[in-house]
Amino acid sequence: MNNTFLESVALRRTIYDLGSSLPVSKETVTKTIQEAVRTSPSAFNSQSARAVILYGDESKKLWKIVLDALMKIVHKDQAADTKSKIAAFDSGAGTVMVFEDMSVVKKLQDDFPIYKDNFALWSHHGTGLTQFSIWTALANIKVGASLQHYGNLIEEEVRKTWGLPSSWSLIAQMPFGSINSPAGEKTYQPIEERVLVKG
Repeated sequence: MNNTFLESVALRRTIYDLGSSLPVSKETVTKTIQEAVRTSPSAFNSQSARAVILYGDESKKLWKIVLDALMKIVHKDQAADTKSKIAAFDSGAGTVMVFEDMSVVKKLQDDFPIYKDNFALWSHHGTGLTQFSIWTALANIKVGASLQHYGNLIEEEVRKTWGLPSSWSLIAQMPFGSINSPAGEKTYQPIEERVLVKG
């Protein structure tokens, strides 16, 4: 099957061994992320996704915040492994932080009370689509990335450090950079067991 979209989707893999260089210009990466956020679908066209792109020292600042938070809670026997893991994220060229603007979600709940209980769930659907779009778009320009979730530990510090609105809820962090080592082989369950066709 010849489908360029599915080919791009297949390129999107978790890359842990990131380098600090980029195969394209910083401007190209920025525009790629901007367009991925702009065109990602959302319930009621709410466009509640927000992103902050950190390059160089700003990205390193984020991963220091993460490491400091983790060192307060991990057992001393896990400290070395934790430091190594965070160092791998810190070794990239940058990081995209993905947020949901909860003031948008709250307004939708107020404006459409019949759907009030659904908007939080739809917000999660929307951020997942946004993260997938960014990740796939980066893979399509040969920029490696992985998806991390430390928001519950660092959200307040992140908002304070970069002067972000209190309504922005930190959902995910996506370190990116050059691909030093490709992802390993991926196995798939039989598709016939996962997708049924009737009629």
